[in-house]
Amino acid sequence: MAALGWLTPRRRSATARSVLAGEAAAEAARKTSAEDESALLTGAPDQACDQTPEEPAFPVAGDDRAAAFFDLDNTVMQGAAIFHFGRGLYKRKFFERRELTRFAWQQAWFRLAGVEDPEHMQDARDSALSIVKGHRVSELMSIGEEIYDEYMADRIWPGTRALAQAHLDAGQRVWLVTAAPVETATIIARRLGLTGALGTVAESVDGVYTGRLVGEPLHGPAKAEAVRALAAAEGLDLERCAAYSDSHNDIPMLSLVGHPYAINPDTKLRKHARSLDWRLRDYRTGRKAAKVGIPAAAGVGALAGGTAAALALHRRRR
Repeated sequence: MAALGWLTPRRRSATARSVLAGEAAAEAARKTSAEDESALLTGAPDQACDQTPEEPAFPVAGDDRAAAFFDLDNTVMQGAAIFHFGRGLYKRKFFERRELTRFAWQQAWFRLAGVEDPEHMQDARDSALSIVKGHRVSELMSIGEEIYDEYMADRIWPGTRALAQAHLDAGQRVWLVTAAPVETATIIARRLGLTGALGTVAESVDGVYTGRLVGEPLHGPAKAEAVRALAAAEGLDLERCAAYSDSHNDIPMLSLVGHPYAINPDTKLRKHARSLDWRLRDYRTGRKAAKVGIPAAAGVGALAGGTAAALALHRRRR
């Protein structure tokens, strides 16, 4: 069956919906630049086991046509933002436990297989969007602020945050680029003092979610389209920009810039990065590294609330 298809990698190229999702994300990001530029974590990046010696100075201070684009899950934050956000939604009784089984199972398959089956994704997305349909955007934003403090603040990778801070200190803009809901991504970006976020855009009318997406989830090729659209709107030179990610799914985005980095990379991205002499950083301990990529597989029952809920909020933006 359908599940077996998830184990077969698929090549994906940008589609009209990818372009629409990317342009919608770029437009939303430009409307929601970071407001809080208060205290940030400082200090040198963690010692990297894959760091190339004697690298040229980077980022280049004062280059206002350069910017940095950071994937969120397992790059900036340990685990998936939607997982953590979902824990908060479940705690606040946005849905019942019986609704979580399918979400948890789908998320477990996605983490283990590393690919997304179109039919599987459509089913998960439709189910999740139905959960937030009718809720106000302002309500989810307010809840998101609370959930960040409860579940996310202590899960930021210090090494990646230091890399982002280096770009800010050089006078460059820094954006999160994630398939997570744009509202969730914007909260995280603001809390970290970043410029803003590109994320999946869910349709809303008069401040209320309709249960539909604008385009498709900001994943894979759609991320590259979002970065391309934002760069054009902001007058950036992509050859002078940097991008950071842990996942081979983000190779389209990483390939778009002149300075790609593989951060806490999965096996496929590590191999690809080494073949092209991309910079590598790994901030995980050995024990954590062994766990990265399969959080849902550690116990679908125990993680059902978080995984499914997280997926719910994630998919709602999808």
